[in-house]
Amino acid sequence: MAEETAPCEHLEFLKDRHICFFERCLKILPERYCSLETSRLTIAFFALSGLDMLSALHMVDKTSIIEWIYSLQVLPTEDKSNLDRCGFRGSSHLGIPYNQSKDNGSHHLYDSGHIAMTYTGLASLVILGDDLKRVNKEACLAGLGALQLEDGSFYAVPEGSENDMRFVYCATCICYMLNDWSGMNTQKAIEYIRKSMSYDSGLAQGAGLESHGGSTFCAIASLCLMGKLKEVFSEKELNRIRRWCIMRQQNGFHGRPNKPVDTCYSFWVGATLKLLQIFQYTNFEKNRNYILSTQDHIVGGFAKWPDSHPDALHAYFGVCGLSLIGESGVCKVHPALNMSIRAFQHLQHLHQTAETQGQDQQSESMPDYT
Repeated sequence: MAEETAPCEHLEFLKDRHICFFERCLKILPERYCSLETSRLTIAFFALSGLDMLSALHMVDKTSIIEWIYSLQVLPTEDKSNLDRCGFRGSSHLGIPYNQSKDNGSHHLYDSGHIAMTYTGLASLVILGDDLKRVNKEACLAGLGALQLEDGSFYAVPEGSENDMRFVYCATCICYMLNDWSGMNTQKAIEYIRKSMSYDSGLAQGAGLESHGGSTFCAIASLCLMGKLKEVFSEKELNRIRRWCIMRQQNGFHGRPNKPVDTCYSFWVGATLKLLQIFQYTNFEKNRNYILSTQDHIVGGFAKWPDSHPDALHAYFGVCGLSLIGESGVCKVHPALNMSIRAFQHLQHLHQTAETQGQDQQSESMPDYT
C-alpha cells in the first residue's frame, strides 16, 4: 500500500533575520563580494529596498547614505566636456575627490556613469525619501542618450560593453523616475523589444537569442512604464507571452525551460505575470514553500537554491517574490519599477510637485492680456 502523502509543512518567514541580513549588507560584506566593488551601489539598493519592503528603513542613517549616493554622481565639468559621460558610478574605486553634488565635476579619463548604477542610485534616493533636487537631470539624460545604439539597445558605459534588454529596462526606469523621456529614443527601444520576441513567444536579451525570464520581465516592464504595452503587442501575442511565463512555474519559478528553479525568478517571472494580470493563476503555496526553503535560518537572507549561501540579490528578490503573493509583514512591491509601493507613491508626489511648480512658473512668465 502506497504511503500517505504528508501534508505540506508551513514554513516560517524569518522577517527579523532578513532585516539583520540587509542591515549587515550596508555595513560589512564577505570577502567574496570584493569582485563587486564597482557595483557597490547596486548592492546598497538591494539592502535599502529590502529593508523598505520589510518596513525597517528607520534602522539606517538615511542622511549619510543619501550623501554617499550623491558623492557617486558623475557631474559635468565646468566646460561640460564630459556631459555624455554623466550619471552615477558604482563606487569610489577611482579615487575621485568626494563631492556631494554641490560643485562642478572633476575631470578623470576613466570616470563615467554606469547605466545600472544610475538606475539603482536614483531608485535608492527615492526609497530614502530624497527630493532628487541635487540630481543633475540634464547631465544624467545626456549621459543616457549617449549610451543608446542604433538598434535601440543600450551600452552600460560609454567605452562600450554588452548591450541587451537589461539596459533597455535601466534606461526606461531612469527616464520614468526623472519624468523626462528625452534621454532615450523610445521608438527605437520599442522596435528592439519587438525584434527580441522569440519563436516560443518569450522575450530574449536581443533578436535571435533564447527566451529568458529576466529579459521578458525587462521588456514587459519597460513597455508598461512607457504606457505602450498594448500598442506594441496584440492581445493574441500577449496571451502567448502569458502562456510562456506561466509555464515557468515548477514549484518556484525558473528562467528558461529545463533549467533549475531559482528564487529570483519568483520576482522576475512573477512580476511579469502581475503586469500581464494573470499572476493570480499561479500556485502561491508551492511558490512560497520554495522561496522559504532557500532562506538561511542562522544569518538571514535567501539563496538561489536550498542549502546554498544567501546573497544580497537573491535575498532582495526573495522578499519581493513573497510580496507578490501577499506574505504577511512584507510591503507591496511595484512590479514594474521594482520598489515598494510606498516609495513609488513618494516618486509620484515628486512628479506632481515638479509639475505644479512648472505650471506656476509658466503662469508667472505669461503676460497679462486682460
